[in-house]
Amino acid sequence: MQLSTIFLNMGQGDPKSSSMSTMIMMGLMILVFWLFMIRPQAKKAKKQKEFINNLQKGDKIVTIAGIHGTVNKVNDDGTTLVLETSPGSYIKIERSAISMEWTANINKPAAEEKK
Repeated sequence: MQLSTIFLNMGQGDPKSSSMSTMIMMGLMILVFWLFMIRPQAKKAKKQKEFINNLQKGDKIVTIAGIHGTVNKVNDDGTTLVLETSPGSYIKIERSAISMEWTANINKPAAEEKK
């Protein structure tokens, strides 16, 4: 049975084609939901994880709380780092508290910001 025939017969009396069309519609809804909601979030989470794991001493970052600083030390525990906020001022923060978007904004070349 063709897909167009199924959609044309949707509201008619045959219960078999009605249940089949309902299943197809549910499948399409799940596919659309996955394509537009779940997949992009998973890609963004993977990108964020790579960004956090690639931090090194000297990188300029911004935390999700808006604190600007430079990575002074990446701790051995793997979850924290020491951030220098101003000369001689250090704070210990969780890696998960770093904002990838805000950090990318402060590290953009000046020519791109003017456009």
